[in-house]
Amino acid sequence: MAENNVTGQGINLDPWFNHYASRSAGLSASEVRALFAVASRPEVVSLAGGMPYVRALPESLVNGALEKVMKDNGPMAMQYGSGQGIPALREQILEIMALEGISASVDDVVVTTGSQQALDLVTKLFIDPGDVILAEAPSYVGAIGVFRSYQADVVHVLMDENGLIPEKLREAITEVKASGRTIKFLYTIPNFHNPAGVTLSAERRPEILEICQSNGILILEDNPYGLLSFEEDVPPAIRSLNEDGVIYLGSFSKTLAPGFRVGWALAPHAIREKLVLAAEAAILCPSSFSQMVISEYLSQADWKGQIETFRGVYKERRDAMLEALEEHLPDLSWNVPNGGFYIWCSLPENLDSKAMLPRAVTELVAYTPGTAFFADGGGRQNLRLSFCYPTPENIKIGIRRLATVIRGELDLLADFAGTGSLTAAAGDDNVIAPPPDLS
Repeated sequence: MAENNVTGQGINLDPWFNHYASRSAGLSASEVRALFAVASRPEVVSLAGGMPYVRALPESLVNGALEKVMKDNGPMAMQYGSGQGIPALREQILEIMALEGISASVDDVVVTTGSQQALDLVTKLFIDPGDVILAEAPSYVGAIGVFRSYQADVVHVLMDENGLIPEKLREAITEVKASGRTIKFLYTIPNFHNPAGVTLSAERRPEILEICQSNGILILEDNPYGLLSFEEDVPPAIRSLNEDGVIYLGSFSKTLAPGFRVGWALAPHAIREKLVLAAEAAILCPSSFSQMVISEYLSQADWKGQIETFRGVYKERRDAMLEALEEHLPDLSWNVPNGGFYIWCSLPENLDSKAMLPRAVTELVAYTPGTAFFADGGGRQNLRLSFCYPTPENIKIGIRRLATVIRGELDLLADFAGTGSLTAAAGDDNVIAPPPDLS
C-alpha cells in the first residue's frame, strides 16, 4: 500500500493522494448537493434545490408510455443503442426547438444523459488547462463544477435585470486577451437564468452574438427553462440567429421529469461529430429505454398542454414567494422572474448568506448561498430561493422563517458591532442586485 502523504495542511490519509491527475483537484462538493440531505428532512422547508414539481405530471401519461414501449419494443428498449440517440426522438427534439425559432437538421442533434453530460462533453472537447470560459456573474453551479474539473479559468461577466451586459462582455474579452490567455467559449443561460432568474433581452441577443463572432468566441447556450414562461413569449434562441457559432443545450428534466436523464446538444456539424465520439467514449450510448419512453410520450400525449400546466404551477408558486417576501422582508431586494424556478435576493450589506445558512437550517428553512454561483468567491451578500418544489403554503412558511433568521442576524450585528438594519439592503425596487456592482 502507498504510504501516507504530507501536504501543506498536514498528513493526507488517502494512500493514493499522489496518484490522482492534477485535474482532480478541481473536483469539489457542490453547495447545492450538500444541502440535499438537510433539505430532504420533512420538517425543513427547502427553498434550495431546483427540483421540478413532477407531481404535476399525471401518472397516466407516463405509465401509458412505459407500458406501450415495453409491450411493443421491450427488447429494443433494453438494448444498447446509437451513440447519437434514436432518430425518432431527435426528430421530435427539432419540433421542440422550433418553438424558439430554431431550424436545424436531425443529424446535428446529439442526445445526452441530461444536459449536464452535454456540458461535460463540450468542456472536455474544448478546454485545455488554463483556458478561459466567460460566464455570467452569477452562473449555474453545475457548470462551474464542470469547468473547474477541466482546469478552466472562469471569468465572470456582469449582468443586470436585462441579462448579460454587452459592454461588460467587451471589457472582459479585452482584459483576457491582454493577459495572453485564450478564451474558448461564452457560457450563457439566456432564459430565466439559474440562479439570477432574469432573461436576456431580445435587443441584446444579436449584440452578444456579434461580439462573440467578431472575437472568434463560441457561444454555449444552455436553455433548460426556455419553455417555462409565465407572462409572455420567450425571445428567439441565440442559436436561431446563427448556426455556426452556437452550441445549444436542451433538456427534458424541467418540462417532463429529471429521472429520465435525457437532454441534448445541437451543434455545428464538425463539433457534432466530435461530440458523438466523446459521448461514445464516455458512456457508449444514452439510455434507449428512457429515450423511447420520452418519444412515445411526445407522440401520444398533449405535451404542450402539460407544459402549460407546469407554467401555471410555477407561476402560482412564484407569486406566493413574491407576496411572502413583500410581507416579511420588504426592505430586501430581489428580481421578479417571468419564468423558470428562481428568485435571486440581495441581503443587507453586512450579512453573509453562507455563514447564515446553519442558523437558517436550525430555523427549519434552507436556501442556496450566493457563493455557490461564483467561481471567484463572490456572492456572499446573495442567496437563491427556489419556488419550484414547495407548495405555496410551505413557501410562505419558509419565507417567514427566513425573515426570522435575517432579523436575528441583524440583531446580533446591532448588539455587537453597532450595525444591522434591514434598510441597508442592497439594490433598488426589487431589481436583481448581486455584488459587487450588478444592479
